[in-house]
Amino acid sequence: MKTLIATMLGLLLLTACSGTNRYQFVQKEAKKRIEHYKKHPDEIEKDVRSAVIMFSQLEKNIDKIWGEKEIQLPQRKKYVKYTNNYQDRAFIDFEKGIVRVETISKYSSLTHLKSAIVTTLLTPDSVNDVDIFSSKEIPELKAEPFLYKQVLDEDKQPIRWKWRAERYAQNLIDNKLETKYSGNKKIYSVEFDLVKNSEEIRSYKYSTLVQQASKRYNIKESLIYAIIKTESSFNPYAVSHANAYGLMQVIPKTAGKDVFQKVKNRQDQPTKAYLFSPSNNIDTGTAYLKILNTRYLKDVKNDLGRHYAVISAYNGGAGNVFKTFHSNRTEAVKVMNRKNSQQIYDNLTTKNPIAEARNYLYKVNKYEKEFINTLQ
Repeated sequence: MKTLIATMLGLLLLTACSGTNRYQFVQKEAKKRIEHYKKHPDEIEKDVRSAVIMFSQLEKNIDKIWGEKEIQLPQRKKYVKYTNNYQDRAFIDFEKGIVRVETISKYSSLTHLKSAIVTTLLTPDSVNDVDIFSSKEIPELKAEPFLYKQVLDEDKQPIRWKWRAERYAQNLIDNKLETKYSGNKKIYSVEFDLVKNSEEIRSYKYSTLVQQASKRYNIKESLIYAIIKTESSFNPYAVSHANAYGLMQVIPKTAGKDVFQKVKNRQDQPTKAYLFSPSNNIDTGTAYLKILNTRYLKDVKNDLGRHYAVISAYNGGAGNVFKTFHSNRTEAVKVMNRKNSQQIYDNLTTKNPIAEARNYLYKVNKYEKEFINTLQ
């Protein structure tokens, strides 16, 4: 087992660190996973194979065409999709509200760029039909596009049909075309904005699913919305190098497996395809919140304090919530039960062993208050 761990950790570091400044965010994620694997060596083989190696293969394919400096990979709040044998790509930054479509094709460059723009505008709202880990073409649209109402054309109209997408694509090329060189490769691109309330539009798509999950597991809608916003900015294509998928960034081996065993009475774990389904993802993520609230953290008596602990545990694990207060779990609960909710919140946002979890609680709590006001 030690040899396997050493080999897989070596592969992980090699994948993340090759090159002076190569794939910095991969390296950052890899280091997080290494610390996790030290404590949970049984998880290393599947996670590395299903996540890091998958990203690594995508990086290699992109590197061959675009070069090291031009690599863009899908992330939690960034959609990236390559087509045309990796020569065309679309990049959507959901936090900044920007769409950028590019081609590095040497022949009929503007024709390829226009096609890529149209494909992006008409990408279906069916996540499992779009393979973001390859250059596989996107299937023909059969329903409303994913970006419907999030992008308006030159007439300030939403884009639903191909003729309108083609007209807008040509307008972008005529008025917003940019070119640059990366080494000896010429890149053609256009950039345009999502509408200002694009995140709100995306959130509306999942309102019924959130309501259903809220009632099913007795978890507040505002909390579900806040976690989705924090985890993915309502990007159903969200992925991370921590092997998390979808709107609520569920990790199959941990939260997903917990839900399957403790809630669904299943002995397996969810697949990537399962978690890319918004309905499955919201159901699984919300079910995991219930597990945290009614099992792992049930002995925390202060309701609001336990609510904060659940949020923190969703990101950093229940174990680190307890470690914030004491190295022994039983003693940690006693310490927590001597504190009021504000003291629990203060401790979790300043002393949690996981820095990301400290900031996570702050953000989710902030967003939840916003959604409470919106839902009233």
